[in-house]
Amino acid sequence: MTIAALAEPPRRVRARWVQPSILPGFGLAMGWTLTYLGLLVVLPLTALILRPWELGLSGVWSALTEPRVLSSLRLSFGAAALAALANVPIGLLVAWTLTRYEFPGRRLIDAFVDLPFALPTAVAGIALTAIYAPTGILGEPFAKLGIKTAYNPVGVFIALVFIGLPFVVRTVQPVLQDLDVEVEEAAQTLGATNLQRFWLVVLPTLAPSLLSGFSLAFARAVGEYGSVIFIAGNMPLKSEIAPLLIVIKLEQYDYAGAAAVGLAMLVISFGALLAVNAAQVFLAKRGRA
Repeated sequence: MTIAALAEPPRRVRARWVQPSILPGFGLAMGWTLTYLGLLVVLPLTALILRPWELGLSGVWSALTEPRVLSSLRLSFGAAALAALANVPIGLLVAWTLTRYEFPGRRLIDAFVDLPFALPTAVAGIALTAIYAPTGILGEPFAKLGIKTAYNPVGVFIALVFIGLPFVVRTVQPVLQDLDVEVEEAAQTLGATNLQRFWLVVLPTLAPSLLSGFSLAFARAVGEYGSVIFIAGNMPLKSEIAPLLIVIKLEQYDYAGAAAVGLAMLVISFGALLAVNAAQVFLAKRGRA
C-alpha cells in the first residue's frame, strides 16, 4: 500500500433502504422552505435586480462604469479575495494548534477565535484603527519603516482578515477533529516524512473544508462595512469600498444608482461563489474516485 492510497477515503456502499425522516412530510417541509426563501431571499433580490433598470440600459452601464464605482468594486472584491486567501493558511494553523496540541490557555484562545463574531463591527473598526493608526501600537513601528497600515487599502485588508479568520478556523476545526490519526500513523510506518504525511494524507481531506472556509470568509468580507470604514480612510478612487459608496448614493437619494452597484456586487459574488462550489464538487468527486 502506498502513501497516496492512504489518502483515499473508503468507498461507501449505497444503502438499500432510507431511514424515515423525523421531520414533517416532504410537501409540508418543501412548502415552508419555498415560502421562507421566497419572502426572505428571492423577493428582496428581485427588487434589487429590477430597481436599477429605471435608468435604462445606458443609464445602468453609465452608473457602473464610473471611475469611482469601478475603483470601489475593485477594492472590495480584490481586498476580500486577498484577505480570504491569507486567512486559509492562518486559519489552518490556528485550527491545527487548537486541535492537535494540549497547552495551558487553549480553551481561552479557542474562545478568542469567536470574538469577531460577537464584537460589533463598529467597535472592531475603532479598535483596529487605534492599533494600526500612525500613532498606534502597531502602526507607529510600521510608519517608521515607511509602511502606512491605516487610512489606505492596507487598512481594508487588515480589517477583512480580522473579520474573516473565524470562518476558516471553525470550518476546518471539526474536520481535523474527525480525521483518523491511524491513517497518518500508517503513512509514517511506510516511511513518509512529516511533509509527505501532511501533503498526501491530511491536505486532501482538508481541501473541501478549506474551500468552504475561503468562500465564507470571502462572502463576509465583500459586504463588510462597519469595521472597514474607520480604518480605510474612505478616500474616493483610493480606499473607498463599494458598500460605503452604496450608502453615499442612498444619502443622495440616488436609489437606482445604489441598486446598480448592489446588482454588480450580487452578480460578481454569485459568480465567485459558484466557481468555489464547482471546485468543491470537483474535489469531492476526485476524493470518491
